[in-house]
Amino acid sequence: MKNLLSIAILLLVFMACTPKNKTTKTLEEPIYTIIGTWKLVYGEVKENDSLTVRDVSKVEFIKIINKTHFAYFNQGYQEPRNFYGAGGTYILKGATYTEKLTYTAWEDYRDQSFPFTIEIKKDSLIQYGIEEVKEKGIKRYVLEKYVRVP
Repeated sequence: MKNLLSIAILLLVFMACTPKNKTTKTLEEPIYTIIGTWKLVYGEVKENDSLTVRDVSKVEFIKIINKTHFAYFNQGYQEPRNFYGAGGTYILKGATYTEKLTYTAWEDYRDQSFPFTIEIKKDSLIQYGIEEVKEKGIKRYVLEKYVRVP
């Protein structure tokens, strides 16, 4: 009986020291750090020889990201009729965040995928990359900075 108890205790100690299953997700993994609601605080678009910086003092632009989908919404403060939104799915591999825009009124962008590089620093998300639709002659560099909405 004493040997059986010793074996049981050793087995429990061994199981407690065994590394966890590598497929178990933790909150430290990248996909969980991107999940949330983000508010745009800076945005710029470079297209051809022009640079457009968004005036975020006149609009509220948020992006919502869950485990598989994203959506964004733009609402003007003075002109609520200037509302628009879009969304779709995304894939996150390391620092490469690729959006597939499925739900949008802009037909040139519908069902297109756009790869971005992302950086997450504390409560900030920085997203940059090229939006390109070769068939439509669209090619523009986009830089967006967001803060997490608590």
